[in-house]
Amino acid sequence: QVQLAESGGGLVQAGGSLRLSCAASGRTFTTYAMGWFRQAPGKEREFVAAFSWSAASPYYADSVKGRFTISRDNTKITAYLQMNSLKPEDTAVYYCAAARAPFKLRQPEGYDYWGQGTQVTVSS
Repeated sequence: QVQLAESGGGLVQAGGSLRLSCAASGRTFTTYAMGWFRQAPGKEREFVAAFSWSAASPYYADSVKGRFTISRDNTKITAYLQMNSLKPEDTAVYYCAAARAPFKLRQPEGYDYWGQGTQVTVSS
């Protein structure tokens, strides 16, 4: 089993920035993907960003392209989500997830491990 530890959530004003971190521990693996999802009250969990070990470039939801950047530290199996120009509609619980192959990076059901979630609140 893999454990995911998230950090970096908080309360910011619109236009502000946050950086989320997600570190994996437990079992180590080289063929994997990591991603970020978010879920607002009354809504389904939605894809935000992800990368896989074999992908040339990260993947982003259209709603966050140009504002959010996912990055990774392979030595620690850690994923980051830099969030800039935050909007009130970005308010949600953000979840880190990790997946084993085959990858379905944009779908929650494609992931095997999940973090506890961290609250991001953007005030207007």
